[in-house]
This record gives sequence, C-alpha cells and structure tokens, in this order.
Amino acid sequence: MSTQGVLAGKVAIVTGSTRGIGRATAEAFAAAGAKVTISSRKPEACKETCRVMREAGHEVLSVPAHVGKAEDITRIVDATLEAFGRLDIVVCNAAVNPVFATLQDVTEDTWAKIMETNVTGVWRMAKAALPHIAAGGGGSMVLLSSIASLVGTFTEGPYAISKAAENHLAKQLAVQWGPKNVRINVIAPGMTRTDMIRNHNPEHVKHAVERAPLRRMAEPEDIAAIALFFASDAARHLTGQLLVADGGGTLLGGIA
Repeated sequence: MSTQGVLAGKVAIVTGSTRGIGRATAEAFAAAGAKVTISSRKPEACKETCRVMREAGHEVLSVPAHVGKAEDITRIVDATLEAFGRLDIVVCNAAVNPVFATLQDVTEDTWAKIMETNVTGVWRMAKAALPHIAAGGGGSMVLLSSIASLVGTFTEGPYAISKAAENHLAKQLAVQWGPKNVRINVIAPGMTRTDMIRNHNPEHVKHAVERAPLRRMAEPEDIAAIALFFASDAARHLTGQLLVADGGGTLLGGIA
C-alpha cells in the first residue's frame, strides 16, 4: 500500500533518528511527504543522515541534541518552528539502556540517567511540543516503549520501569490533550534488528525469536510503519493506546 502524500504538509520531529527505528521512522515520514527534524546526540551522524535524505529529495533539518537535557529539548522544538513554521508530529524514540543488572546492583547515577532520559525527557518534550501541535489544529505524538515494560525481567529493571512509566505518561497526556485534537499513542516493540540488540545475550535473542509465533525478528521498518500509521489520519480516532509489535511473543508469556 502506497503511503505517498499521507503526511503531506506536515512537520515532524523524530528523536534518535540517525539509526535503527528512529531513522527508519524519519525516512518513512519523509517519504510520506513530511518535513522532518533529525536529531541525535552525535552532530556528524545527524549531518550524514540529513545529507542522505536530502539526496533522496526530502526536506530535513539537523538538530543534534540530548533528550535528557531540558535546554536541548527546547532547542529542538524552537529550531523546528523557526525552519518549518509549524509542528504536527513528535516521535519520542531516543532512549538509553546503559546497564544489564539487577535492581540491587544498579547505581543511583545509572538509575537517574535512565529516568532522566526515558521518562523526564519525554515529559519535557510533551511540555515543549504539544502546545504548538495543538495551536496548529492538532496532531500526533508517538512514544517508543518496549515489551520489557509489560513483564518482569531479571536484568532490565530500570529500563523496563522507565518504559512502564512512559506507557502511563501517554495515557495522562492523551486525556489532557485529546480535547485539543492531539493524539498520544505508544508502540512497544519486541526484538528488533537495531544496535541495542547487540547488548542482549545472543542465545536469549535466538530463543526469543524462535518461540515467537511469527518466528522472526522485527526490522526497523516494521516499527516505522506503525509510527506512520499512528501519525496519520488513519489513526485519527486512536489515543492513549499501546500497540505491542513483537511477532506474538508475549502471547506465550515473557519477553520475545
């Protein structure tokens, strides 16, 4: 099914958009007609991503930023408005998971870093971006969570807790911004072929994929397609929803 023109005239911010799910989402949005702000912590990666996308004929803006820093969130939104004159869509994809350890072994500094980026950063983006989306007549915010937010884990506690908090943050935002025609939805991917998968035990990854009903790992483009759906008018009556994209793995219990 063609998505050309689905987001024509729209402006989107995609955080963590120089690789993986974020980049696939930025490319999908641009191919659907949106102007897109590319952002990640590394300036060179932002520059290179924009170069490739411009060569493909897309209109993009590079704003290197760390979503765990309040001033950087403000800068992303302000730069987007200055360059494109409006804001319709935000995808909060950037997140950190710097440690695989039990809650007992996680340091306070690591805990704080995870929560600052994965929860507080999303809240700050909502505060900065949603008034502008509402002022333009409405739009969409899409949060990237994880199936780890739905179950107990042995070594991903802080990350899983941060993503569970993000899930509920979406519900609160959906209630408060729905009257302004701003929709907030969440995607919870399972195993996806991104750089983050390298930090997982290979045997665990293999087992998780083999036991999932679809017997495959998600590609970034699979998740990007869902983000595009949530951002488009096809999802105009959906808000506060969480869509699990894990090949059916959680149907059998546990993480897949």
